Formats: sequence, structure tokens, C-alpha cells
Amino acid sequence: MARASRYKWTFASHFRRHSFGWRSQTPIKRIREAVKEIKSVSRKDPSLGAEGAVRLLEKLSPALEQVDSSSGAIGNAVNSAISDLVPIIANAPADDNLRGKWLERLWKAVEADDMPYLELLPEYWGALCHSPELASQWADRSVSMVREIWSQGQRVRGSFKKTSACLSALFRAGRYREVMELLDLMPHKFWHYRKWGVKALVATGKSKEAIHYAEDSRGLNEPDSQISEACEEILLAEGKSEDAYRQYAIEANQKTTYLATFRAIRKKYPNKEPEEILSDLVSSSQGNEGKWFAAARSAGLYRKAIELANKGPCNPKTLTRAARDMKSKEPRFALEAGIAALRWLLAGYGYEVTGHDVLDAYEFTMEAAKNAGCDRETLERIRAMVASKTSTDHFVVRILGARLGLAIYR
Repeated sequence: MARASRYKWTFASHFRRHSFGWRSQTPIKRIREAVKEIKSVSRKDPSLGAEGAVRLLEKLSPALEQVDSSSGAIGNAVNSAISDLVPIIANAPADDNLRGKWLERLWKAVEADDMPYLELLPEYWGALCHSPELASQWADRSVSMVREIWSQGQRVRGSFKKTSACLSALFRAGRYREVMELLDLMPHKFWHYRKWGVKALVATGKSKEAIHYAEDSRGLNEPDSQISEACEEILLAEGKSEDAYRQYAIEANQKTTYLATFRAIRKKYPNKEPEEILSDLVSSSQGNEGKWFAAARSAGLYRKAIELANKGPCNPKTLTRAARDMKSKEPRFALEAGIAALRWLLAGYGYEVTGHDVLDAYEFTMEAAKNAGCDRETLERIRAMVASKTSTDHFVVRILGARLGLAIYR
């Protein structure tokens, strides 16, 4: 500890109370820099790295109190930092005395966290305790209170911060029966806590019961995707890949983009053909076929990609980028992507479309057509699309009409 107290952390001066204004860009940058510094130190000195991780977590909430968190960006940055820092603390070589001091400091930070930014930290409390013995001691500090409140029919959510830490510590201590007995008292089937029951059942070899317990947790305002992910994980761990895929894969792997969802499922199910995965995803989202274009393209399913782009609305800029990137490698695919981009632009689709976007779609399409040896036919296709528009009020029609030299625009 003497060495730790002498070490000068670069990040420490950046995280004073109220050291940031309301904008989130700078604190997000500082958080990433701090985590990078801690990781670097931890590789050379794990104990010192853990001390740095504890110090940063202590400083985060007071430093960020004035930052605008409405967009969720700063919250995501903090959660990511917590996920990175917990293993550094949990895996550092430390006796129970030193680790106990770290835990006391961290819990003091959690209790003072009013925003809250550190609400994810109690989820990791069992891991932070490291040893089952220390985890059991921490569980004993709160289990009676949770039991009493739940026995009275009261809901314990974010208002009682020790609940998640208690369940996490009980699980780490191997006190699985107590986890289940405690959850049986809960007046509401709240997945945020019941997930520990799923973990406890799995740990005792009761995988089938764990899935039933998870399924029974579904309800209004409960996170179906997280429940499906837990069930999927159980089946995959048992080698039941086909069951996991059919029952849970699509709902369990919903990401922020269609492409990310496709890639997540492909990664989990390497034995599945991408065509099958894509087909199942398309079937699960009727009316959004065009949004799977990028996923099909990423898998090299070019014919399928064009089919999807023509079947439902697709972002014209996505199609234009495909035409630009593939005009030499796959010119036939590129020109069809470009044609689709122009078609959707003419139909009024696209976000913040500019004249440059329209001309880019045209130029990349024609370059691909030239490489494919069908530039004349492609030009006539574009002329026909523009000429079919009876109104000349839309700026896309005007730009393309002028570029093509149609009489009405001369």
C-alpha cells in the first residue's frame, strides 16, 4: 500500500468533484484514457492496477455530477469502464484485509452515488469479493434486511442498493439454496434479481429447472431479450446448439443495427450457414427486408442482398456505399445496388439527403456499369426511372433530370 500511495496516477487530476461541465465528450474521453492507464499499469503490477481501479471508481460519480446524461452516452462509458475495471480488481493478488479495504471504499462510493452512475457495480460484488469466505461475510451484512423487507411484501429495487450486492455475494459464496429461498420471498417477479436464481440453479446442475425459472420471469416491462439470452446460454453450454438457435437466437441477440444482430448470431452459431440465418432473420421482421441488405452483403450473398434491397426500403446511402466500394470487385452487384439507391431516392427515402448524395449514387452506378460492360443499358434504365416521375418538384428528380440532359430540364 505504501507504494500505491506514492504512485502518481495521471487520471487522478482529471476527476475532481465537478471537474466537468454539462457536455459529455470530454469526460467520456477522460474515462477511456483512465481505463487505458490502469490496464497498462495492471499488466506490470496487478495490485497497483487494482488500487488505481478502485480510486477511479471512487472519483467517477462526484466528477460527473454536472454532466448531461440524457443521451445515455456518459452512462454507457461508465458501464464499459466498470466492466473493464472489475476483473482488474477481482483478479489482483490481495489478502482479505487489503481486499476488504477496497470493498469498503467501493461501497462507500456506491452509497454516495446519487445520479446513479455506479448502479452496475453491485452486480459484480461477488466477483469483487474474490473468495467465497469474504463474499459470505458481505452477504451476511445485508441478507437479513432483504429478507425482512421482502417478507413484508415490499418491493426492493434501486432504492435498496444492497440487494444486488447481496445476491451476487450469496452466489459467489456458493449459498445457492439461500439465493432461491430469498427470491421466493420477492413480491414481484423482477428479472433483475431472478437472474441470480437462474445462475444458482445452473450451478447446482439443474439446467432444465433454470430455463423454466427464467421463462417464468417473463412479464410486463421485463426484458425478454435478456431472459432469452440467459436461456440460450444454458442450452449452448449443454451443447444443444440447435435448440438454442431455434428457441432463442433471434430474440437473444438483438443489437443496435441489423448488421450487428446478424454478425452476433453468426459468431455464436458458426455451424449455421449464413443463408439460413439471414432467411430466419428476414422472416422474423416482415416489412423490413431492405434493412438486411448490409448483412447479406457482409456475408457475400450479393444476389440475396439486391433482392432484399428491392423488396423493402433500404437506406440509399448504404446502397451508394456498396456501389462505391464494389464497383471494381463486383461491378454487377455494385450497379444493381446503385440502381436501388436511385430508386429509393426517387421514392423520397433517405435521411438528410443532399445533392451530392444523389450525384454520388448516379456516378458510382455508372462507373460500375462501365466496369460491367453495360453502361448504355444502365443509363437507359436510369432515364426511364426519372422520366416515369410525373412531378418535377422533388429535388432528386430535378438533379438527375439535369444530369441526364432530359428535355424538360434544359
